[in-house]
Amino acid sequence: MPVKRLNVAVLLAAFNGMQWIEEQLASILSQTGVDVSIYISIDTSTDGTEAWCAAYASRHPGVFVLPPAGSFGGASRNFFRLIRDVAIESYDFVAFADQDDIWYPDKLERAVREIRSRAVDAYSSNVVAFWPDGRTHLLDKAQRQTPWDFLFEAAGPGCTYVLSRTFVSALRTAMLADWQELQHVSLHDWYCYAFARSRGFKWFIDHRPSMSYRQHERNQVGANTGLNPLIARYKTIHDGWWFSQVRRIVRLVGLENDRFVRRWLPLGRWQMLTLSLSAWKCRRRVRDKIFFFCVCWATAVIGNKAK
Repeated sequence: MPVKRLNVAVLLAAFNGMQWIEEQLASILSQTGVDVSIYISIDTSTDGTEAWCAAYASRHPGVFVLPPAGSFGGASRNFFRLIRDVAIESYDFVAFADQDDIWYPDKLERAVREIRSRAVDAYSSNVVAFWPDGRTHLLDKAQRQTPWDFLFEAAGPGCTYVLSRTFVSALRTAMLADWQELQHVSLHDWYCYAFARSRGFKWFIDHRPSMSYRQHERNQVGANTGLNPLIARYKTIHDGWWFSQVRRIVRLVGLENDRFVRRWLPLGRWQMLTLSLSAWKCRRRVRDKIFFFCVCWATAVIGNKAK
């Protein structure tokens, strides 16, 4: 008797994706070892993405385009809509996809195998960033998880996330309970990781890359390499965006009264100095721990605009 193949719902958020979406979809439909269904939610576009995806879905039985829902203003809200509206109950796993990457053929098969063999609830992996000029760079996010990293960073690029049905069901219930507040979260991958860790779900970050991560001028986040991205990251911190997101995620996952969190959550000068002393358990990578420590001290000295 043949063994039933596991089925995966792939949630793909699109926006003006005509340049690369066909290559992305082909790499998803070519996945080995699992059965795949793709659900596409399209932020109002100007390049014909809606019509093209509708025509593509009509030729591919496993591809579905969700009804128009207006403008989301960012990938995060689009992914939240996908989690809310796709009937995940009939799938074993759920995966996130961007519109412009290239998945390795065994990306989902390997993720499912790791989730089951390690008895975890969610999976993410490293990726290989690539540029139009042929450059490539391994983005390593697979350092050991720390006690509080989830309040300050994601588990790597969200397009590598593969989640168990049990976890996504719990995630969706929590999302619906705080739907309006959730609309102010800028990074869905950060929130999903924070929810998982704060609720005791187990997460595995694979050091082996599972996809080619395309870099171009329209990346919402993109590869974090070189000096310019570091400067841009500091600017978001100084302008208050990053710490405002930390506060919001803390509230959404219900940790505002945790003893450790209460020590620094007001994010005043003395609280930032206190937080700096916990840098080792707030980020995963050594470089990021050092950056975190310096940012907390700089914020304590010159302040930031977070409210």
